[in-house]
Amino acid sequence: MRLSHMLVPTTRETPAEAELVSHQLMLRAGLIRRLGSGLYTWMPMGLRVLQKITAIVREEMNRAGAQEVLMPSVHPAELWQASGRWDQMGAEMLRLKDRHKRDYCYGPTHEEVVTHHVKQDVRSWKQLPLNLYQIQTKFRDEIRPRFGLMRAREFVMKDAYSFHMDHDDLAREYGVMRLAYQRIFDRLGVDYRIVQADTGNIGGTASEEFHVVAGAGEDLLAVSDGSPYAANVEAAPCVASSARAEARQTAQDVATPGRATCAAVAELLALPLEQTLKLVVVEGSDGNLVALALRGDHELNEIKAERHPAVAAPLQLAEGTRIESVFGCAPGYLGVRNCPVPVIADHSAAALADFVCGANRHDFHTTGVNWGRDCPEPEVADLRNIAEGDPSPDGKGHIRFLRGIEVGHIFQLGEKYTRALELTVLDAEGASVTPQMGCYGIGVSRIAAAVVEQCHDDQGICWPQAVAPFALVICPIGLDRSEAVRAATEQLYADAQAAGVEVLLDDRGLRPGVMFADSELLGIPHRVVIGDKALADGQYEYRRRSDSEAQRVLSDHAALLDRIRAG
Repeated sequence: MRLSHMLVPTTRETPAEAELVSHQLMLRAGLIRRLGSGLYTWMPMGLRVLQKITAIVREEMNRAGAQEVLMPSVHPAELWQASGRWDQMGAEMLRLKDRHKRDYCYGPTHEEVVTHHVKQDVRSWKQLPLNLYQIQTKFRDEIRPRFGLMRAREFVMKDAYSFHMDHDDLAREYGVMRLAYQRIFDRLGVDYRIVQADTGNIGGTASEEFHVVAGAGEDLLAVSDGSPYAANVEAAPCVASSARAEARQTAQDVATPGRATCAAVAELLALPLEQTLKLVVVEGSDGNLVALALRGDHELNEIKAERHPAVAAPLQLAEGTRIESVFGCAPGYLGVRNCPVPVIADHSAAALADFVCGANRHDFHTTGVNWGRDCPEPEVADLRNIAEGDPSPDGKGHIRFLRGIEVGHIFQLGEKYTRALELTVLDAEGASVTPQMGCYGIGVSRIAAAVVEQCHDDQGICWPQAVAPFALVICPIGLDRSEAVRAATEQLYADAQAAGVEVLLDDRGLRPGVMFADSELLGIPHRVVIGDKALADGQYEYRRRSDSEAQRVLSDHAALLDRIRAG
C-alpha cells in the first residue's frame, strides 16, 4: 500500500480528552476517530489492526471446534425478561422501542439469544456438545466512557457459548477454550496472566479472566511470588490468620476528638494501624443492619461480603442517619462493645487481641478490647481484599500486585440460562434434561488498546508483528529527484508484495524526519530507508522498531525479506 493513497491522519499534538497512553497514541496515529461519547470509528490503519486480531481469534476458535454464527445486535425484551436480566442490567443496557412500541435492547451480551436458538433447533443428546461463537458489535452504556477503546460504549467482542449434557463435559470444553485462549494471546505476542475471577452478573461457577499486564490496567491482580497462582483482587481468598494472642490489657474509653478514621486514631494513640478495628455497617438480608468488622489497615471486599447469607445483595451501605439512630453515634466511632447489631468479623479482625475500636459514642474510642471478654465472639468470614505480602492462597509464596487489563473471560455457567429459558433435550433413555452451558468472551477491540498500553515508547506504538497494520515501511529519501532511489524503492516494494510481506511505501515526498516520526508513531515493526549515499555502497539502512539504532544492510532483497518475515 502506498501511504499517499491512504487516509492516515497523524498528528503531533496529544488530544486533550485522552488520558490513557493507548487513547492518546491511537488518536495521534490516526487509527481511530471519536464520533461521540464512547463511540469510535476505526480508520483504515486501525481497522487493519482490528482485522489482524479478529483473524487470530477466528482461527483459534475454529481450530478448537467452535462454529461461527452471527446473531442480531438488537434483541426483543422478552428473552431478557425471561432470564431476569432486563431489570438486573440497569442503566448499562440501552433500551429502545420499535414503531409498534415493543421493547428491545441493543445487546450487551448474547446468552439469552443463543439459548433461544439452541432451544429451537437442538432436541437430542446426539446433537451435543455444541459450541457456537460470533464476532459481533455490542453496546454497554458506560457511565463515564473516558478511556478510549478501553471503556467504549460500542465495542467488538468475540463471544462463544457451549452446551453440554452434563457438568463433566462442560468442564472438558472449558479446558479446551482455556487452551484456545492461551494460543490466541501467545500469538498476539503480549505479556498476559490467567487469573481466578468473580462471575459477576453473568452468573455461573468456575470463572477465569485473561489480563494483559500494563501499568494503566484498571484491575489489580494478586499474583504469588512462589507459584503460578494469580487472581483478580476481588476474587482472591485470604488465608485465615494465625491464632489470637492472649489478652493483656483492660478495655478503657479514651477521648479521640475529631478522629473518625482508624488512621487518625492510630496516629493519636501512637499505635500500628493494624491494631485498630473498624465497623462497616450494611443492610442485612432480613432488612436489619449488620456490622462487618475489619482490621483498620484492610479494605472491605464487597463481592465477598454480599455473598454472605446475612448480607443483602447487592451490597448496600447503611445510611448515616439510620446508623446514628441504631448506634447512638455517627459512623467513625462505632465499636463492638455493646454493639446493637450482629457482627461478622473478617478472619484477620477476629484474630486481634487488645485492639482499638469505636466506643459507640461521639469523640471516643476504646483501647484494649478483646473478643469473648468485652464483646461476644463474632461469626468469622473472609471479608477483605487480599493485601501485598499476604500468604498466597495456594500456600506457596506471598502475594504481590500487578495491574492488568481484562481482555478475556471464561465461565462455567451451568443451568442459569438454559433453565430460565426452559431449554431441554432428550438423553439416551428419552428423559428430559436441562443442558449445562459455558460462556467464553474476548474483547477484540479492547485488545488493540491493551496491546498499545503494554507496547509503546516515547516515540509511539510498538506493535507485535502479528497484529501490526504492516510489517515493513519503506522510507525513500529523494524519491522525486533520484532515479536510483526510485528504482530501488519500487523493486523492493514489488519484491515484498510478491513475498507476502505486508509493506507500506511512504511515497508522500516528505522530509526524512517526518517520515521516520510517522513510522515510529504508527508502530510498524520494520523500517528500510533507501537513499543515494547507502545505495552507492549497495546497502540500505534497516531498523527494527524495537532497536535503538539503525544499521546498514546489503540490498539483498531475498535475505532482507526473510529477516522481516522472521520478525
